[in-house]
Parts: sequence; C-alpha cells; structure tokens
Amino acid sequence: MTTGNADYRDSGLDFPADFLFGSATASYQIEGAATEDGRGPSIWDAFSHTPGKVWNGDTGDVADDHYHRLDEDLDLMRDLGLEAYRFSIAWPRIQPTGRGEANEAGLAFYERLVDGLISRGIRPIATLYHWDLPQALEDEGGWTNRATAYAFADYARIMGERLGDRVEVWTTLNEPWCSAYLGYGSGAHAPGVMDGAAALAAVHHLNLAHGLAISALQEVVTNDPGFSVTLNLHVIRPVGETGAEAARRIDGLANRVFLGPMLHGEYPADVIEDTTDVTDWSFVQDGDAAIIKQPISVLGVNYYSTVTVQMWDGVSERVNADGHKDMGGSPWPGSRDVEFLAQPGPYTEMGWNIDPSGLEELLVSLHDEFPALPLMVTENGAAFDDVVTQEADGPAVHDIDRTDYLRRHFTAAHRAMQRGVDLRGYQVWSLMDNFEWGYGYSKRFGIVRVDYDTLERLPKDSAKWYSELIRTRSLPETPAAY
Repeated sequence: MTTGNADYRDSGLDFPADFLFGSATASYQIEGAATEDGRGPSIWDAFSHTPGKVWNGDTGDVADDHYHRLDEDLDLMRDLGLEAYRFSIAWPRIQPTGRGEANEAGLAFYERLVDGLISRGIRPIATLYHWDLPQALEDEGGWTNRATAYAFADYARIMGERLGDRVEVWTTLNEPWCSAYLGYGSGAHAPGVMDGAAALAAVHHLNLAHGLAISALQEVVTNDPGFSVTLNLHVIRPVGETGAEAARRIDGLANRVFLGPMLHGEYPADVIEDTTDVTDWSFVQDGDAAIIKQPISVLGVNYYSTVTVQMWDGVSERVNADGHKDMGGSPWPGSRDVEFLAQPGPYTEMGWNIDPSGLEELLVSLHDEFPALPLMVTENGAAFDDVVTQEADGPAVHDIDRTDYLRRHFTAAHRAMQRGVDLRGYQVWSLMDNFEWGYGYSKRFGIVRVDYDTLERLPKDSAKWYSELIRTRSLPETPAAY
C-alpha cells in the first residue's frame, strides 16, 4: 500500500525519465483571430455573441491572441521547460463550413505551430476537436446529425495528410461528455440546446466520429503516432441507502456510455434501459459498434473534482450541485430523480471541490478495468482569484493555492503509479489564462497570467514551481495553501 501524507502534500517523489510533463490549451480559448485568414464561424462564436449566454458578454474574438503571438508563446513553453504541448485544432480554421477543400492559411498556422514545437524540443499532442464545431454543420443539426461524424472523418484525414509525419499523438475528441450533455442537454455550452434526446444522439455521433477519425488517420499518417481520446470521467461518491443506484445511473451517463462503445465495443444495456423515456436509440445503426471500437494507444484523463449522489426523495427540494453552470436544461437525461449533493471544501473559484484522492481513485480504477491501456492526465488544474503584486524585480503572481493544488494532484498521480498504473504523462491545465467558456474571462486557470488589456504574459509562481518539477523530475515542496 502506498504511504504518504494524508493531505497528499508529499515532496521528493521522483518521476520516471520518460514521464511526459507538459501543458494544454484549446483553440477557441486562446487563438483569437476569429474572422481572419479564412476561418469560418464556430458554434462558440455564435453562442458567445448571443446575449446572456456568456458572463459579461465575453467572446473569443481576441482571447489570448495566440494566433498572432505564436512564436512568443512557443518561446514561453520552451523557457518553462515543457516536454509536451497538448493543443487543439480549430475545425472552422481548416474547413470554414466543415466540409470541402481545406483552407491553406489554417493548415499553415498549425504547421508553423507543430514545427515550432519540434524545433524547441517539445512534443506535439494534437486534439482534433475541442468543442468549436463549424456553425454551418450545426445549422444542419450538429452532433445530432449522423453526417457530422463523417464530415469529422474527412477533416481528420486532411489534418493527417498535412501533419501526419510530425504529430506524436492524435487525440480525436476532448470531453465528448461536455459536447453532448452541456451542448445539447443543459444548454450551458454551445450550441445551447436543451433536449435530452438530442444529447444522447450527440453522444452516439461523437463516439462514431471518434472511430471514423482514427480509421481515417491510420490511412494517411506516416510516423507511427499514438491515437487517443480524452474523457472527463466522473469520480462518483454515493451516499446513503440510495447512493449505489444513483451512482450506477450517473456512472452510466458520464463514463460507461463512452468507455463501453470505445473500449468494450457496446453500449451498456442499463444505460439504454435508464433512458427509454428519453429516446429509443434508433440512431445506433448496425455496424456502428465495430466502427467506434478502434485500438487506441493511450487514454486521456481529465480530472478536476468529484460528485456526490443519492436518489432524490421527490419531496424535499432537489439539490443539483453537479458543478456545472445552470442554464435551465439538464445534462443528465433520464436521471431527474438523482440528486447531486454539495461537496465538502475547500473549493476552487469554479466552486469545484479539491480532492486529489479522486484522481488516484480514477487512475487506479481505469487501470483495473483496462490493465493493458496506458493512461495520460491530459488536463488537471484549478482556477483561483490571482492577485498581481509589484515586487522589486517586477510584477509577480504568488498563486500559492494553484501551486499547492498541483503538488497534491501530482502526488495523487505518483501514488497511482506506485500502485501499478501505467501513467505516461501529465498535461497541466492550462498554460495560459484564457476564455473559460460560459464564464468568459472571469476564471483564470493558467500557470501563466494574461493581462487581457495588454495581452502581456507573466509566468506565475505555479509555472516556476512546475519548471522546477520538470527540471529535477522530483516533486518540490510548496507553502501550504489551506
């Protein structure tokens, strides 16, 4: 049994020489240049420009202006010592309407990005879809339309043909749970639909897109890359006599509806049964299971917090502390009778509980179920209310809370490895402060601060701590934050 501090504040833990330390971002959150060089509109352009959808009316029109500051940001990654960079490609920058000929300017941008990473000794991990669907495809039904999955495969092939000799890992989708349930169920994310049946159709077509994209990439890449998908698998804590049933239902919708078809080759029967009042699942066609279940080299794991559930008694006021922005719809089709209880603190600025034991638990449970499948933490980080102070040598951000958060979660990852988990790397979220979806610019996740007035970059103390971890491959101490 692994030993260590009960609060996960260990130090001096050594990571293997081939453990891949990096950081992650997403295209719409950082790029800006929303209408430049042939880029078409995405669902997030439309959503963020719709009054009332995003806090303060913020949009990704400029974001961090990464599109124009690429070399500066690449130098920043090099100076921090990053060994890998997980970025996403904006589909509407490649195909403005989601179909047809590729936009050369868009391809050239990502080629410069990948070549710039390689020249600085940083390994490129490319995510094909981080939520910015071309609006033209949404006008035809988006992820509720089966045709979108096939359009996605064509887009994947285009990218594979252009960068398939250089990208080290191709990730098909980032958090399809969010794309489906927050986009088409709760309405909290673009395109803002509130329809349980639409959400489940989107689940299936995203799964289908994953399988089709891997098949397309395999036909054109030449450098023997890894293939992956990134899932935000929920760590579910049941409470009370009804907790087990509530956890089974949420585990089905959150986790097994993706792991089942992608890795086992079938949808869980209980999930279909739980949702018969929502949909008849007629969107699943013969042969889809074989398309979806493609071999992957590594499973991406995003982790931030846990959820606690029990069945609602139908009488008391239903608690819905699931950690997601409430826009009126539900991200849990067929599970109106499940209650999400408030978590014990402390919390991040997102209101999410901080529980590094959840990451250890998740990694170990995945290893137990899929012992031959390598894992990678593809996102982990925290938003806090950073304060800029003026020091003798210039401005600084002493983000003790974030540094402590990372220390505790790296401890959790190390403990999972000590328990036999094949964990290949860790991509901290996020490299820079950025557009935080429905929360606009009000939440800062970056280890690098971005001044949204001047767009100046300023590494926070957490970035310096992370650089030390990468340099020494040994977990440094931090001041205790709580």
